[in-house]
Formats: sequence, structure tokens, C-alpha cells
Amino acid sequence: MPLLRVHFLCCAVLCTATIAARADDHFDVLHWWTSVSERRAVDELAERAVDDGVAWRNAAIPGGAGIGAMKVLKARVLGGRAPDSAQLIGPAITEWADLGLLLELDDVAAAGNWNMRLFPTIWTLVRQRGHVVAAPLGIHRINVLFYNRKVFADAGLAPPKTWAEFDRVADALARRGVTPLAQSGQPWQVATLFETLALSEGGPGFYRSLYARRNSNLWFDARVTRALNRLRELRRYAPQGEPAWDVLARSLARGDTAMFIMGDWAKGELQALGKAVDIDFGCIAVPGTENMHLYSVDSFVMFAGNYGTQPEQEKLAKLMVSPSVQAAYNHIKGSVPVRRDADTATMDACARASWRTFGRGAGVQAPSMVHRMATDETLKDAIIAQLHRFYSDDHVPVGEIQRRIAGLVRTLAEQGGDEK
Repeated sequence: MPLLRVHFLCCAVLCTATIAARADDHFDVLHWWTSVSERRAVDELAERAVDDGVAWRNAAIPGGAGIGAMKVLKARVLGGRAPDSAQLIGPAITEWADLGLLLELDDVAAAGNWNMRLFPTIWTLVRQRGHVVAAPLGIHRINVLFYNRKVFADAGLAPPKTWAEFDRVADALARRGVTPLAQSGQPWQVATLFETLALSEGGPGFYRSLYARRNSNLWFDARVTRALNRLRELRRYAPQGEPAWDVLARSLARGDTAMFIMGDWAKGELQALGKAVDIDFGCIAVPGTENMHLYSVDSFVMFAGNYGTQPEQEKLAKLMVSPSVQAAYNHIKGSVPVRRDADTATMDACARASWRTFGRGAGVQAPSMVHRMATDETLKDAIIAQLHRFYSDDHVPVGEIQRRIAGLVRTLAEQGGDEK
């Protein structure tokens, strides 16, 4: 049983019953969007919400990948101060729904034909035990390689489609005095890079088995070995230190670095800096992952509380999935709509590639481990910590890190009774 569920089961009813009365008419929305582009996307949502009669108030918690936000959310719920709405991703939606704390949005979904309008994977994601418990906003593609077009043009180089080409391009850029790769040593960024490499080596099926099914033996597979070796090799092309991802996006925009492997929220940040797709920067799939989609889905849940804000919560859920908000929000954020009927004519080349690839179905889709789509918080955090240790310390052998992660997976799977 996930740690979150164990921690909260004994107090779920108490928390639901004692959510504090609202001191004002504001509608609290907890999220972790604090970069320039993220704030602009939030502002777009907030303005639309206010126009629709929802007095949106930001409860923004800084921290990459939402690590800090999840801690604050747990503390607020335990303290009887649950927000009206909160950003949740992947299995976390199920865990909170199992506690009985989430408002069911069945009427909103039925009125909006969500079962027909949303991609099948998204429709499955927002439903728990036959009820809709979340409103999906956008789909991020994580296996993206961004490159500075001027830097590449000045060097007479084409963006790499294979790892052999990547090495040749990176070496050529280094000889010109340009840092080839923008990469941080922050744990979640290291792990994000690794999961793109694991996808590149094994494809979506292998990737899903590695994380979602908790098969510990797969961590000894040669494909994992190659991904770990590649992770360590890429360090020679990257600067030292642990800068935030938006700092790295600015370095790419300036041309201080030439390439950046990151989720397409980086596209939103580059656009916020005044850069344009296919003019200032381009994006392609990470080598070896063309026609694959490593994804994370932005979604929001509504906390039930005393149901005093249910009308506003339902308004916000309806608004988030509406075609106009889907188009406007995702353009700013860098992601793509969750709707199957989205207008591709309004999308840039990066967005069209992402949306169309995701639309090919589950066979090409891989849920991100780092960004809370593939597994629970306990296993995610344990794997990220081990990958960071490996990346930071050249003395840690590949085999040791494989044994450590496999042991963690095995132990947690046995506790949950789900190893296969």
C-alpha cells in the first residue's frame, strides 16, 4: 500500500469533516508553476476563471517537479485547510481519490462529452472507480531535444537524430567554444534525462515494464546498462552545477548552450523569452525516440470539503477542458491539448508533432516516472535519489546502481504485493 495512503487513511474522514471554513470569497488553487512561462499560463487560466465568476487565488509553491507542492498539500489537508483545487499528476490522483477527499465531476464530464472528446489515455487517467475526479489541462512531451538554430547554422550543423550524430555534433560545438548540452545536476533533471535515455534504448513497451510493472529484474537489462553509461557520458558535454531548468532555457536562448533535453515546458519558457519556434530554436525527438511520446499530464482536482464551493469548482473544471482554454493555455505552457478534436492549424511544428504522436495511441506512449505518471511517490523518490548519486559520483559503478534500484523496486513491490 502506498505510503501516502497509509499515512492518511486513519485521518481521511476527520480531514474531510474539519476543512476550515473559508475566511473570504477567494478560490484557492495550489500548484507549482513559478517560472515566467508558467506564471503566464496561470494568469491566462485565472483571468478566464474570474470572467466566469471564480475568484482564483494562487497558492504557488516553488520547486521543480512539484516536490515542495506535494509536501505543502499534505500539510494543508492534515491541518484542515485543503485548497479548493490542486494540481495533481498520475497515480497521485488515484491515491487522493481513494481517501474520499476529491469532488466527483461526473456531471461536468457528461455535459462536455469528455469520454468522446478526450484521448483514451487521458479519459482513463481522470477516472477512478467509475467516477471522474480530475480535470485535465495539457499533455507534455518530455523526450524533446531543443537546439539553438543560429548556433547550429553558424557551425554548419544539422540537429542530431542518432546518438552517434549527437556525439559528432557535440564535439564540433565544443571545439567552437560552445557548451553542447544544457543539463543540470539537480536530482529530478538528472532522472528526467535518464528516462529519455531508457526510452531511447528500449522503446515504450520496455519503458512501461521498467517502471509501471515494478519488475526488478529488468533493471539488470543491457538496455538499462547502456542508458546509464550514456547518462554518465553526457556529463562531459554539460556545465557543472545544479541550475534550475528555466535558467538553462535562458542559456539556450542566448546561445551559450546549443542543445537542451527537457520536457516541452521549455518551449513555453523560450517563447516567454521572445524566441520563436523554427526561427530562433527548433525541437526534435531525442535520438532514438522518434514516434514515441514520453508524457506527463497537467491536471487539477477539486477537494470536496463541505461542498460550499462546488459550483465554482465545477465551473473551473468545465472551463479547463473547454476548446478555447485548451488552445490558449497550452500555447503558453508549451504543452498540447488533451482533446482529440483540437485544431492543429493553430499549433506550431513542435506542438503538432507532440499531439499527433500522442494520438497514435498507447503503443507509442510512455508515462513519465519522474513527473508522476508511472509510479507512486515512494518508488519515484527512491529511484531519483539513486540516479542522482550515480550521476554525481564517478566512482559508483553501473552495476552497483542497478543492484540498488532493483533492490528498492523488489522491496517496495513485495510490500505492495504487485511484483511481476
